[in-house]
Amino acid sequence: MPQSQSSDSSPAGGDSVSRRDVLKLGSAGILGMSTAEQAALCAEDQRAANRDIDGCIFIVLTGGPSQLDTFDPKPAAPTQIRGPFQAIATNTPGIQLSETLPRLAQRTHQFALLRSLHHTAAPIHEAGLQLLQTGRCARGGIMFPALGSMIDALLGPREGVPSYCVVPQLLGNTGIRTYQGQTAGILGTAHDPVTVGGYETALQKTSSQPYGTTPFARACFQARQLIEAGVRFVTVNMFLDLDQHKSWDCHGTITTMSDLRDTVCPDFDKTVSALLDDLEATGLLKRTLVVASGEFGRTPWINSHGGRDHWPGVWSALMAGGPVSGGRVIGASDARGTAPIDSPVTPDALLSTIAAAFGIPHATTLTAPDDTEFSIATSRPISELGKARV
Repeated sequence: MPQSQSSDSSPAGGDSVSRRDVLKLGSAGILGMSTAEQAALCAEDQRAANRDIDGCIFIVLTGGPSQLDTFDPKPAAPTQIRGPFQAIATNTPGIQLSETLPRLAQRTHQFALLRSLHHTAAPIHEAGLQLLQTGRCARGGIMFPALGSMIDALLGPREGVPSYCVVPQLLGNTGIRTYQGQTAGILGTAHDPVTVGGYETALQKTSSQPYGTTPFARACFQARQLIEAGVRFVTVNMFLDLDQHKSWDCHGTITTMSDLRDTVCPDFDKTVSALLDDLEATGLLKRTLVVASGEFGRTPWINSHGGRDHWPGVWSALMAGGPVSGGRVIGASDARGTAPIDSPVTPDALLSTIAAAFGIPHATTLTAPDDTEFSIATSRPISELGKARV
């Protein structure tokens, strides 16, 4: 089983001694424990004390949303760069969003924006998806695990439910048949996610309104139910594939700017607004981190088809709940949305921040069944988000 440098007392650790067991034993039992067992107990206590959240909903905006047409509009840029949509004011002075997101514009107090995400890997979906979900690209035949799988390996299940779920199911065709970063990879299938198809008997059959009736709306509603049931990490795939389906992959061919305006953005805007409202109303937002990001951004110019192509140079993400302070913008892109000019953030730092909210230091090391060792992340957490620990 994988082990952490900070603790070998994971619930999945077989012979490890749980805190509950030790409390039953009392002081005499503690004195009778080995030094290693006592150290493990202390490490688990420390990790629990540092935990800001109980769960995370990680929304993968499959295809890569345009930063300029969503969270980082450039109203002063030339038309060929800023695109067809106008910037609108929000309920936070000084923050503007695209007119495609009117509901979220009225809820900026609930979330922070990262406007300086970037990576330097190949501008293909699969590389971006690996970076977004594992913090690194596969190399030498090594497929690194999704953060949800790492959390499952380190913290184990709670309340009798799986630690890591994907809804509605794993990604399908995103262009190249290769690893997309959503499974346990080298950690082994024991830490693969449970998909909603294998868990939906435990879900309530309530209507998903006011989330909506789209597949994405239903998936986000199910994610909220799973978090409420005790699942630690839920990945929501907004779109399952990019083959002949409307998505964020807006090249101007399969998906056009009109599709963004009429279907894709309204679906995201309505559903995520409802999710944030629901989590806040039920008190879950205080202990649940919500992250929404694509695998890259889009070109800061309109192509010959009237769309935008892949652009890992800079993009934006939404973060809410847990330790995140709302009504904030972290980082900035240049005047044309081409590259970060302030507080550049990598996907690895994003995962480090999520791990820190779970009380897991980013340098925590896991060991795969083949003895490959790797850390949760190499970057420090994004301290500007709020009270996230560094």
